Amino acid sequence: MNALEYFKTHLKYEKNPKIKEAITQKFTEYLRRAEEIRAVLDDGGPGPASNGRRSRSKGDAGPGPTSVEQIRAELESWGIVREKPKVKWSDVAGLDTAKQALQEAFILPLKLPHFFTDKRQPRSWRSFLLYGPPGCGKSYLAKAVANEVDSSTFFSVSSLDLVSKPMDEREKLVSNLFQMARESAPSIIFIDKIDSLCGQHEGGNESEASRHFKTELLAQMQGVGHNDQKILILAATNTPYALDEAIRQCFDKRIYIPLPYDQARKHMFRVHLDGTPHNLEESDFESLAFWTEGFSGSDISVCFKGAMLEPVRKTRDAMFFVNNSSDIWVPCGPEQPGAVQITMLELAAQGHASKILPPPISNEDFMTVLARQRPAVSKSDLDVHERFTKEFGEEG
Repeated sequence: MNALEYFKTHLKYEKNPKIKEAITQKFTEYLRRAEEIRAVLDDGGPGPASNGRRSRSKGDAGPGPTSVEQIRAELESWGIVREKPKVKWSDVAGLDTAKQALQEAFILPLKLPHFFTDKRQPRSWRSFLLYGPPGCGKSYLAKAVANEVDSSTFFSVSSLDLVSKPMDEREKLVSNLFQMARESAPSIIFIDKIDSLCGQHEGGNESEASRHFKTELLAQMQGVGHNDQKILILAATNTPYALDEAIRQCFDKRIYIPLPYDQARKHMFRVHLDGTPHNLEESDFESLAFWTEGFSGSDISVCFKGAMLEPVRKTRDAMFFVNNSSDIWVPCGPEQPGAVQITMLELAAQGHASKILPPPISNEDFMTVLARQRPAVSKSDLDVHERFTKEFGEEG
């Protein structure tokens, strides 16, 4: 269990998605083994102490939460985020099929209930599995759905925070989470990296506690949709084949969230640049979409952040500045009228630091970044997701 804490710390700061996936798999294996050892010790002798507390058996669960406030406090202590996302529906580029399905299942019935009367009932889709390469907008889409319904509550569950907890506590958490969602309906439960919680176990090597947890999750998911509870379950995974078969089948729809196509990439650059000084024209956005083929939404975000620094670097390295009519110093070339040969540090030393302004972002800045950046998703990764789509899912 001490080793798992090191794994957990590493996961928080690791940026490479492939390394994070490998660590997550090891984390799950070590956790399962620790639970098996604990089960043996509980049966044959005193179990290991955890932070000075003995592990509880099923008959020693103790009193549980008795009020909505207590349940909410417990969920927050587990890292369950209850929030109102700020992601707009228009911010999500592409993914037309996925957006249409989510609109018909959750958004429209709540916004326009008079449309769904008599024989026209909202579609009975209450659980969606969003799968695909990392950084393609699965969590972004989930937040946008919650933001579309003003009265909805968004519960965000990070599997990586939960896998460090004992199985019996996870089982209790699931029950409390769905109870809180019913109290706060309409609500959305988003479970990120669900494969970490509900992965397959080779050779049937699965602990009883793990089976109890999955059974509880299945029961709660299958109960959603009855009695007009107005709860939507969204789960995301980068490794759909790693998901337990029973959990996979419990999702009404399994939607592939692929790499963004050219128009979606162009839209992403526009969204990132919104409110930022730039001189890009339509042809520049077309060029950026062309040169970023194979990039995920996360890759494009990295590209934008790199391009944001280029004007700063230009300002830092400039040898000439011009003072415009607003008393602002802007880097320029030596032949520009009014150019003064001076450096940024010299201007700052003269007390003009607050009046130095970097130039707007240009297409050249993006090209400089793209010359050294490569997409994070490989062809083999895409092949896995496309094969899963043919077998179990549908295009998003």
